[in-house]
Amino acid sequence: MQTSDLFNLDFSYLSLPDTFHSLVMPSALDKPELLLFNRQLADELTLNLPDAEDAKSILSQLGDFSKSYAQAYAGHQFGHFANLGDGRAIMIGEHITKDQNRFDIQIKGSGRTDYSRRGDGRATLKAMLREYLISEAMHHLKISSSRSLAVINTNETVYRETVHQGAALLRVMKSHIRVGTFEYASHLGSLEDLKALTIYTIKRLYPEIELDNKAAIHLLKRVMIAQIELVVNWMRVGFIHGVMNTDNSAISGETFDYGPCAFMNAYNPSTVFSSIDQNRRYAYGNQPKIIKWNLACFAEALLPIIDENKQKSIELAQEVIDDFDVIWNHKYYEMMLGKVGIKSNNSDHWELIDELLRLMQNHKMDYTNTFLALSKEVGSETKALQSDFFSPWMEKRKRILDSLNSNEDARQLMKANNPVFIPRNHLVEEALDQAIKGDMSTYLELIDVLSRPYNYQDNRELFLKPSATTFEENYQTFCGT
Repeated sequence: MQTSDLFNLDFSYLSLPDTFHSLVMPSALDKPELLLFNRQLADELTLNLPDAEDAKSILSQLGDFSKSYAQAYAGHQFGHFANLGDGRAIMIGEHITKDQNRFDIQIKGSGRTDYSRRGDGRATLKAMLREYLISEAMHHLKISSSRSLAVINTNETVYRETVHQGAALLRVMKSHIRVGTFEYASHLGSLEDLKALTIYTIKRLYPEIELDNKAAIHLLKRVMIAQIELVVNWMRVGFIHGVMNTDNSAISGETFDYGPCAFMNAYNPSTVFSSIDQNRRYAYGNQPKIIKWNLACFAEALLPIIDENKQKSIELAQEVIDDFDVIWNHKYYEMMLGKVGIKSNNSDHWELIDELLRLMQNHKMDYTNTFLALSKEVGSETKALQSDFFSPWMEKRKRILDSLNSNEDARQLMKANNPVFIPRNHLVEEALDQAIKGDMSTYLELIDVLSRPYNYQDNRELFLKPSATTFEENYQTFCGT
C-alpha cells in the first residue's frame, strides 16, 4: 500500500504475471492548467484534497509513479482480432476508499507507453471534455459508468487531422479488466496466465463466486448478467456506444470509452453516428446482438479453463450463451414496459412495446420526448400522442394500466425510467466548441442540467429540444478519446 497526498493507493493488478502490464511513468507537463475538478466524485472517493486545486498541485500528489503501469489486452475491433494495450492511458494505481471500496485511477493523454505503436500517447482537449461530460451524464442517468475526476489542459499541441489543444483526464473505474484482457490471456498468453487472471478477477469483482472447478463458468454467467443489465440501460435512454469492441466491454459491467458515442433523437434502430462504423455494426438496435457476440468471445477465451475436456467446455459455455436471448427479452421488456408505466412484465404485453416502437419509427418521433410526453404530458411529442394514428395504441395501454396499476404507481414507474434531459448531440457539440475556445459557460450549464436528468427544470426548455433533422443526418462522432 502506498499513501500519496491525494490517494490511498494499492497495486493488486501488479500481482498478475508481467505479461499483463508494463511499468511506465506519465510524461512531465510544463504548464498544466486545471480546467475541471469533480468535487462530488472526490468526496465520494474520500480523497485527501490539496489546499490548492491547481493542476500542478493535483499532478504532484498522484504518487511517486514507481508502480504506475499500462495494461496489455487484445480485442475484436469491428469483428477483427488485434493485439492492443493502453496506448495513451497509464494506471496510477487502485485507490482504496475509507469504506474499503477499490477504484482504478487512470490518467489519459499522459504520453507514450509500450503499447502506443505509432501513436503519440496524447489526447485532445475536446475529446477529454467530451468524456468528462458524457461519463458524468451517464452516471446521473443511473447507468454504470467510468467517472471523470479532472480535466487538465496540458497546453501542448496535439496533431490529428488538424492541430488541437492537448489535455489529460483522470478517469475512475471499478476495474479496467475487459473481455479483451481475457482474449489476450487465452490467445497470446499461457494457461497459467488465464487461470491467474480469472482468479484475480473473481476475487476483485465477484467475490461471491467460489473458486472451485466451476468458477470460470460462474464468472461467465455473472458477467453476462452484468452486460445485459448495462446494455438494457443504454437502450432505455437511447444511448449508442458506437465502438462496442471486446476491448471496450468491461468485465465489471461499466460503460467506458466515450469517443464515438451519441444519443438517439428520432427513434430508428439503425441509427449510427460513428464515422468509422460504415456497416452499422454498432447501430442502436444492434447493441443487444453485439453484446451477445462479445460474450461469446469471452466464453471462447475461457474455454481452456472451463473444463479439462474441450468438448465439455464448449457445451457448458454454449449452454450459458444460449440463455442470453431469454434473459435479454425478460429484462429488456421489463424496462420498456416500465417506461410506459406498466409494472407487470407479462409477455402478453410485449407486443404493446413493439407496436409503440413501430409507430415512433414510422412517424420519426423523438425517443426521449415521446416517453416524456407519456410521463408528464409535456414535450414536443405531446400532440403526436393525441393524434388519430396514436389513439388505438393509447387505448390498449389504458386498458392494461386500468387492470394493473393505479395512476400514481404508473407515474412513479415512468419517472424512474424516463429521463427529462439527455445530452443532445447538437448541444454537446456547441458546448465543446465554445469550451475549446476558452468559454466554459455553456459547457458548465449543460453539466448542471445533466446532473439532474430526471427532474423537470424550469426555464430549461432549450435542453429538451432535439436538433434539426439536417444536423442529425450529417452528424458524425469520432474515436478521439
